[in-house]
Formats: sequence, structure tokens, C-alpha cells
Amino acid sequence: MRVGVVTFPGTLDDTDALRAVRLCGGQPVPLWHASDSLHGVDAVVLPGGFSYGDYLRCGAIARFAPVMGEVVRQAGAGLPVLGICNGFQVLCEAHLLPGALIRNDRRTFVCRDQRLRVETVDTAWTGAFAPGEEIVIALKNGEGNYQADAATVKQLEDAGRVAFRYLDVNPNGSVNDIAGVANAAGNVVGLMPHPEHNVDPLTGASLDGRKFFASLLGQLVG
Repeated sequence: MRVGVVTFPGTLDDTDALRAVRLCGGQPVPLWHASDSLHGVDAVVLPGGFSYGDYLRCGAIARFAPVMGEVVRQAGAGLPVLGICNGFQVLCEAHLLPGALIRNDRRTFVCRDQRLRVETVDTAWTGAFAPGEEIVIALKNGEGNYQADAATVKQLEDAGRVAFRYLDVNPNGSVNDIAGVANAAGNVVGLMPHPEHNVDPLTGASLDGRKFFASLLGQLVG
């Protein structure tokens, strides 16, 4: 299965995401921010980093990159899309996901292994997990504080669209300990932690990141 990984100016984790796709059995396809084509990929990953230097606010400029026009259009038609960290911010700016990511309540950059609970398996990126499964994924962000108005948060909770929740200490102040959310169709997921850093025992405290990509590949093959 061909999984595209978008590179914006300032992206840091595109190489990691491409490697994760390959290690998990997919065919990685680099995608460039200035292209208006997704080259027929079966899914897209928007990786972490500081797209366009995070000028204006995180993800605000990347949202208008030519490639995002196609990402938005095809996501609306069911294309699986995963936004990781800065990619999550881009998805919110592009209105593919609700809410916004703001400065951590501690006003510091957080970098650590983070325990999460999988809240829904009804998405393209979580089907290989068990409901309520607890996992460990690397976390690194300075503006990972997920916020939305009360009505939106209630809607996400009631519809089972909270994909992941922080366990132990909330690292950034996100409302309801939310670490990731999904769209109504379940094909678009955004999260702050970095599953691409947990696919190889050489670089991660766990291999829990593999299940994100196994979820996708299992769905596409099925």
C-alpha cells in the first residue's frame, strides 16, 4: 500500500514517518508541499516539525500549501489521513478536524515517553488496537494544548471521536486529557504524540507505534 508523507519547509519528522511506513509493510511515497498532486497514494501522513517556521501560528501557513488542497479534497472522499504533532495542527487549521492547538499550559517544551489510552478503534488508524488499550508513545511539543469550545468537546466525547487520551499527568493542559481526535467518518485522525518514533527497538521505548500503521494497512488490504 502506498502511503504518502508530506514535507513542508520546516518539517522534521518526514524521514522518520517514511521509514515507519516501510518498516510496517507499506510503500512510502514522499510528497512535496508545493505539488498539487498526491500521486495516487492510498493514505497520507502529515508529519511533525515546524512547517513554515510556525509563523503566524502553528500550521496556519501550511494549511494553504498547494498539496493541502488535494489532501482536503480527498480526505472528504474518504482518503485516510494521519496528522502527527504539527500535522495535527495543520489538520485543525484546514478544518479537517475541530479545535485548535495552543501553547502548553506549562509554557515549556515537553519531550518524554507518554502513556496513552486508546479511546476508539473505529478509525482508519486505530483498528489494530484493543478498546481501552494503554500504550507508550514519544511526545515532543511546545504547543500541544488541545482546546475547543464546550459544545465541540461534548460532541467529540458523545460521538466517540476522542481517539487517544493522556494517562498519568496531562503534559500540556489539553482539555479532558485529549491527545488525539478523529473526524466523523474516522478516516482523519490527529494526535500530538509521535508513533513514528515507536516502531524500532533501537529508537523507541515501545513498539506501540507499529499498530497505527498496521491499522491502516489492515483496513486497506481488507
